[in-house]
Order: sequence, then C-alpha cells, then structure tokens
Amino acid sequence: MDIHNNIKVSRAISPVSVADTTAQVSQILDTANFAANELVIAIGSVADADATFTVLIEDGDNASLTDNAAVDDAYLLGTEALAAFQFDDDNETRKIGYIGSKRYLRATITPVANASAALLSAVWVQAGARVAPQS
Repeated sequence: MDIHNNIKVSRAISPVSVADTTAQVSQILDTANFAANELVIAIGSVADADATFTVLIEDGDNASLTDNAAVDDAYLLGTEALAAFQFDDDNETRKIGYIGSKRYLRATITPVANASAALLSAVWVQAGARVAPQS
C-alpha cells in the first residue's frame, strides 16, 4: 500500500529544547481538502525529574484562529491526556487525531515544573486528500 503519495506532513513545532514553562504553540493547520488530521509528537530527552507536559488542541474557522476554542473530546481520536507526557517518557512518541468540522487547528504543549532541557518536536500528518498525489 502506498501512503507516500497520499499523506501530507507539515511542521507543527520545530525541534526545540524547552528549559522552562513556556508553552510551545504549533503552526496553524489548514484542514481543507483532507479527511484525516493527526498531530504526532516526538519526545527526546526530558531532563527535569518532575516535569509534565499537557497537550491542548484548538480549532476554529478563522485562518488566524481568533475564533479558537478547545476541541470537544467527541472530535478527537485519542485524548489530550494520552498525548501528554512527563519526565520519564524520554524518546517516546504521542499522537492525537481530529475529526471535527472546523477548518483550522492548533496545538499547544505546556510544560509544568520544568526547569531543565526537554527536547520535543511535532508534525501534522494529513491523509484522505481530495487531490493526490501529495508533495
């Protein structure tokens, strides 16, 4: 099966070392023309022994997400709690999908009790394109 020509991968959060409690906000994703939208988080080393990282998915119909709202759990595949991670989740991945009807998405990863380097990045993966192949 060919997924190469049938998915689009976009930057959500560039690789970053977070050494405080600054929220990491993703690029806004345009869901137009795709049936499936997924956030994939890559976790590197998390140095702080008690740090936790929550995940929030927001949607809206405004391109700048000035109408943003937290996504109702009914429109998520998986949960924000399952996408979250903590100090002992080094070198793991998380994912959360969206099946809502709003056009734009944004993710925020918020560290709590983090004072040391935590490496993370995230990408948006889209599938079910109305036009294929995708570049």
